[in-house]
Amino acid sequence: DQRKRVSELQHQLISQAKIEFLDDLERAAMKLQLLIDRIKTASYGYAGLFDAVKVKEEQLDALYAFDNQMLGFVDEVAAEIDQVTSAIGAGEGIGDAISALVGTADEANQTFGHREEAILQAGML
Repeated sequence: DQRKRVSELQHQLISQAKIEFLDDLERAAMKLQLLIDRIKTASYGYAGLFDAVKVKEEQLDALYAFDNQMLGFVDEVAAEIDQVTSAIGAGEGIGDAISALVGTADEANQTFGHREEAILQAGML
């Protein structure tokens, strides 16, 4: 849903002839799409009830913590997109709002990378 909102904002920038911001907004869109693709293709890392390899409780807690942190990024990205929408509507602060969105998307991607590292180190795959 958030990726679609960014696409709509790109169209809005084009219709308002504010093309100087399109490259930056495209960067945000690409980072969000990368995150979406990484999440869709991620290994879950949870062992089933009857699997031969059991996951220790502290490892599972760490994985849950990463997943909860990722859920927090959903709200953060939505809020950043709201800020971009408001900035476009006001005609000012667009670049700053887009930069904040790019930063949040970067942070989410980095956090997801740490999640994968935690799974691999714990031998949860």
